[in-house]
Amino acid sequence: MAAPVLAGSGVAFRRVLAHFPQELSLAFAYGSGVFHQAGVSAAHKRKKNNMLDFVFAVDDSVTWHMMNLLKNKSHYSFLKVFGPKQISNIQSYGAGIYYNTLVPCNGRMIKYGVISTDVLIDDLFHWKTLYVAGRLQKPVKILTQNENGKLQAALISNLKSAVTAAFLMLPESFSEEDLYMQIAGLSYSGDFRMIIGEDKSKVQNIVKPSVPHFQKLYSNILQDCPQVVYKHRLGRLEIDKSPEGQFTQLMALPRTLQQKITSLVDPPGKNRDVEEILMQVAHDPDCGFVVHQGISGIVRSSSVAQSAKTILTAGKNVCNLCLHRCSDFHKA
Repeated sequence: MAAPVLAGSGVAFRRVLAHFPQELSLAFAYGSGVFHQAGVSAAHKRKKNNMLDFVFAVDDSVTWHMMNLLKNKSHYSFLKVFGPKQISNIQSYGAGIYYNTLVPCNGRMIKYGVISTDVLIDDLFHWKTLYVAGRLQKPVKILTQNENGKLQAALISNLKSAVTAAFLMLPESFSEEDLYMQIAGLSYSGDFRMIIGEDKSKVQNIVKPSVPHFQKLYSNILQDCPQVVYKHRLGRLEIDKSPEGQFTQLMALPRTLQQKITSLVDPPGKNRDVEEILMQVAHDPDCGFVVHQGISGIVRSSSVAQSAKTILTAGKNVCNLCLHRCSDFHKA
């Protein structure tokens, strides 16, 4: 199954790509500059539209930064004096992504993050940080993607994992919009920036205008999933909430989340195997809460580390960046 690509020409976004080295395994645009979000006034929307957000996945970070420094040296903070190898080293910390912020391009302001293809694949499969993987659980505009079969498989795996985690946190019966709300909220769980700066109805504002986009991402997965029944006439979905059903879902979760869950449940020194612990969680009435706590632990550590790194990578723009958008790192 191929990863869904959202409709639309994306010409303006591809014109931005022309300013950068073309050795990209994946490039996508995301956020309120790409998709309408509810609860935004017209004036605020015009202001927000000045910023476009991108992520570039590259096979060789050192080489890519070297070429980008030749083309776009002004995009970088003071770290440019240390050269591409050091920039790549700094990129590897936190969530493994390096952002250049508040960059003027084609009459718009843009922000772009650079991540290694291998690091991205690892996050998509295993949710090591849930940083870029969380962003790709929500609608994005794919601008270019190479023929990397492992990356393609990882993109699909990430969507399936998002559905599985959401199932575990939802009741037996729920609406399609409930499911997308749960999925969209995964990468916000435990993010301290949601407390200090983000609109508390952020997830709802992302989902409500974009239900058709979420359907394009997830409809095939839901149709192929044996554990869900979609009652079209009632507009409801039903899932298997038996201990056996929940155990199957827990065993399908990404490795890092399984590890987080086991560390929450298993007392130090017992050293039980993962399967035994997950069976215990499957029988726990608070199974969904335990899953949520595990996800929060992953997101919390990566969001703190990435935010601290921004002080270095944003350089002279850091104060303006913080004022402009305090916590947009997990925007849909």
